Parts: sequence; C-alpha cells; structure tokens
Amino acid sequence: MKRMLERYAEANYDFIVVGGGMAGVCAAIEAARGGAKTALIHSRPVLGGNASSEVRIHISGADHSLTQPDYAESGLLYELMLENKARNENFSYSIWDMILFEAVKKQENLTVYYNTVMYDCETENDLITAIYCVQETTEMRYKFTAPLFSDCTGHGTLGYFAGAEFRQGSESKAETGEEHAPETANNERMGNSIHFKARDMGRPVKFTPPYFAKKFTEHDLRFRMHCANQEVDFSSAKDPERCKATGGVSAKGIDYGYFWIELMGDKDDIITDYENIRDDLVASLYGVWDHIKNGGDHGADNYALEWVGMLPGTRESRRLMGDYILTEKDILENRIFEDAICYGGWCIDLHVAHGLEDLDKLPSGDCYFFDGVYTIPYRSYYSKNIKNMFMAGRNISATKLAMCSTRILGCCAIGGQAVGAAAALCTKYKLNPKELASHIKELQQIILKNDGFLPGFKNEDENDIARKATFFASSYKKECEPEKVIDGISRRLGADTHGWVSDGISKNGEALTMSFDKPVEISELRYTFDSDFRYPIRVTMAPNRQKQQRLGVPEEIVKDYEIIMKLNEEVVRTIKVEDNHQRHNIHKFEKTICDSVELRVKETHGENEITVFEVRAY
Repeated sequence: MKRMLERYAEANYDFIVVGGGMAGVCAAIEAARGGAKTALIHSRPVLGGNASSEVRIHISGADHSLTQPDYAESGLLYELMLENKARNENFSYSIWDMILFEAVKKQENLTVYYNTVMYDCETENDLITAIYCVQETTEMRYKFTAPLFSDCTGHGTLGYFAGAEFRQGSESKAETGEEHAPETANNERMGNSIHFKARDMGRPVKFTPPYFAKKFTEHDLRFRMHCANQEVDFSSAKDPERCKATGGVSAKGIDYGYFWIELMGDKDDIITDYENIRDDLVASLYGVWDHIKNGGDHGADNYALEWVGMLPGTRESRRLMGDYILTEKDILENRIFEDAICYGGWCIDLHVAHGLEDLDKLPSGDCYFFDGVYTIPYRSYYSKNIKNMFMAGRNISATKLAMCSTRILGCCAIGGQAVGAAAALCTKYKLNPKELASHIKELQQIILKNDGFLPGFKNEDENDIARKATFFASSYKKECEPEKVIDGISRRLGADTHGWVSDGISKNGEALTMSFDKPVEISELRYTFDSDFRYPIRVTMAPNRQKQQRLGVPEEIVKDYEIIMKLNEEVVRTIKVEDNHQRHNIHKFEKTICDSVELRVKETHGENEITVFEVRAY
C-alpha cells in the first residue's frame, strides 16, 4: 500500500477533456485559450486518434472530397493543418504527430497526460465529481477533479462510467421517422478498420503470408477495388454515379490501405470485442495482401508492405444522449438550428455492417447524398442526465443515421472546438452546460470570432469596432470592394467573395485602410486571409489525394505584411509580419489610441492578388 501511495497524485482543473483525438485536442486547446485551466487525458502516446500515425485516416469534412469546397472546416483544425502544410511537404504522419504535440505543449492553461487511461469515475447528484486514471509509463495513479468534463473518447467511455444515457445500433423507422431507418431497431454497427502502406521497391519482392492470414479469391473481392485496373460494379449502390465520382465505395491503387478491411465482430458490444476484432482484421489484411501479391496479376510484383496499422480505427460504438438527438431528416433538409454551434456536409455514409463478412455487398453502398450543409445544435453536445458533462466527436447525441455523417473527422474537430469555447464560457459564468443555453448567441459569436463557420450566421459581435469603421483600398476588383471585410462572413460562398480582393499587387504592395470618425482604443486586431479551400491541405497516405494538393503553403495566403496605426496622420504603432503561413492572424498589444489602421501587404506566397475576408478590431 505504501508503494502505491508513493505513485499517487491529485489535481484539480476547471475543465477536463478525456480523449485526445481531433475532437479532444480542439476542445482542450480552445478551452485553454478561453481562459479555462484545462487537462487533456489521453490513453495513447500520440494525439489525433484516428488521424494520428497509429491509424492514419485523413481528415475529411463538409467539403465532401472537394465537391463543395466552400464549406471546408476552418478554425483551429485548419490552423493545425496549415502549420503542418508549412512544415511537412512529404505527408509524414510522424511530423503531423509532432505538430499536434507542439500545439498542446505550447498552449498556456493546458496540461496533457499521455498514456493515461481513465478506469473509473465518481458521481454525486448527477454530477461527475472525480475521475480515476493510471499512467502506464510512470505507474502513477491520479484522481482528477473539475466542475466540467468532456467525453471525447469516441466510445463514450466517460459517459458510460458516469451513468449517462446512451444508445447503440440503429433506431427503428417508427421511432425516428427517418426515411432510411430499418423497420425494426437492431444492434448492427459499422465496423473497425486497419490500414496499410505499400511501396514500389523497383524490383520484384516476394511475400510469404503468416499462417493466420485469411484466404480471399478474386470472386470474394469483386466488389472491393484492390488493383489499379479493376472495374467494380457500382449498380447496387444507392447513387452509383455519385459514389463513383466521389470515391465513396472504392479506393484505387495498391499502395494505400483500404477502408473496406472492416469488421464489426460477433458480440453484442463492439467495444468489449475490440481485441478479437483486431486479431481478425490483422488476419484479413494479410490475407488481402497475400491475394494481391500471390493471387493473380494485380500489378503488385514490385510492391512491399511498408507499414501495417495495429490499432483499429472505430467508426461506431456508443452515442451519448443530449437534450436533442440529431436525425437524418435534419441532415437531408439542411436544417439550421437557432442554437447551432457546428455544421456538417458529408453524406450519410452507412457502411455494410459486417464488413468483410458481407462480401456479396458493396462495402459502402448505402451513401445517402445531399447538397449543401446542415447544422448541429448545442443541445446535442451535452449530456441529458449528467449535468456537468459535454461530449464531442462521434459520440454526440445523434441517431445512427445522423452519426453516419457527423462521425467524419472534420466535423468532430470543429464540434470539439465549439465545446471548448462553451466550457470556457461555463467557467467564466460558473454554469453547467445546460445552463449556458441563455448565452448561446455569445457562444456562436465566439466560434465565428475564432475563425469558425456557422451556416446562416454572421459576425454580429458588438465589441468588434471594425464593424463601425469605413474602409478604403489602394485597388480592388469589381464586387470585391474593401467594405466587404465587415459583411460578417469570412469566406467565399458561391459567387460572392465576401472580402476585399486587390487588383493585382503593385511594386509598393497594396493597402487596406480602416478609418474611424473619431479616435478609438484598440488592443487587438484580427485579419482573415484567403487560402483557397479548393485545394486540400490534410495529411494523407492516399496518392490520389496527395496529387490534389500543392506543395508548401497555399499561394493565396498573405506572406509579408505591415500594420500601421495612426492618430492624426502620425504613426503610433507598427507591427511587421514576415513569412506568415496562417489564414487567421491575431495581433494583441498594449491599448493604442488611433483613428486609422492600415494593412499594407507586400507579398503573398505566390498569388498575384490579395484577398482579405475579414478584419476585426477590439
């Protein structure tokens, strides 16, 4: 007992996030930035969850594989991906791990506990009072306390331990009224997957399968793309042409792993069956590779396995219930909620439940497509019955069909950022999540302020004095006038740029000037530049997705600029920035009295015009 006590510690925080996937990372950073003393508890040695080097799923989102690029997720997720883009030209997942590691390490108010597993929690009066964890690498045991928690575990583990209401499997059509719901509720779930990476060695490479590898024939895999010249029959898909166009049911080539190496397992609980599923997935993966290498001509003679994932990525397990359950109808109708704090645009991507055990079916044939985006209400991000628990990620309050869209990593990440902002507000006002509903407009404005996007909402921040300023520019294109930087929308939507675009870049640069009728006091300036959402910037192993990208920083981003603050034509403060690679830039400084602020852009990363979507001043 004495030895155990020597390795025991207690710590208290304002907000504790359990789970360090993309939702948890964004929730923790955003809460810390908002002033909440935050802890991030993560069971793995690297952050990112399914997007980490351990699983290597690329981050998809509302742009739906570039079919609607205007809706790409911005905010903290985009900030992290831009940082990675500036430093990781070779799509290295290890560098991506480092980007996330660095982001949390340098964040004030945030403490991260890696390799730390939560194994129990205490509750009282429907409140979580403490969680208990063990850090395997140090043999330390911890008791963590806080007034606020967020379950970002994916599995809903914290909620499960705390006694939160949850669901698994599919609801019936009679209960939800969803068009594509089954007639009878069931416990079928989308399965777990593992990926691989293969490399052309330039010479023939032999492969000898392990004894446990499963056997597959060409007939077995006829609905699963597994070589470059294969033709797959998509006729049984719900929308064959769109599936084919978006890659929703296939993966071409043999150098990037296949999402369809997927299994649900045999038990009623996909979580308790995880280890068995992993073993079967490993056997299936090596069996698929054996077939590709030794089961006929697949163009793989020179290929060798470079990496095989041993940590299955999970699509579906528990969904924690909130005060609102998002439905398929909400998604297909592009619903805009009054209390929206997140949005999505990925199709309702329903994988065949038994994965490789259903070889007679397309692995992702039940994709229900729609145009545009939908919003997700705040009420889906906190527990219905555990008063101080948020949730973010794939375990939010949604039906099975709705979760088939909201589970996409981009949606999980921006939902996490919204929860982090909500937690910071709850800390500020000493409220529980449900009580924060009266401050929903403030929360929405914070999300927009921090480069988030909410369809149907715009900047109405009363503290933003730029909204009352007059704007001038050295040049501008038609319908891209300087005053558009305060129209409330910080991105291009359709034909409307919603920003100032210069008419080229002159020898001395281009200027955008914000002028006030009388002197004002400013201590913070925010500028949002263009990065062209038509080009993805995510880290990915997929060669076809890599080819969609440009090397280095997006050429539209403003590189070198100067901010000149004046009072009565005299310069009172100057800020110089060189080699910027971020879309959203925040400048904080001592309070300065001025009557004009000039942004003088000297250079972009290659584009011959300058686009500024938004200017804010506080």
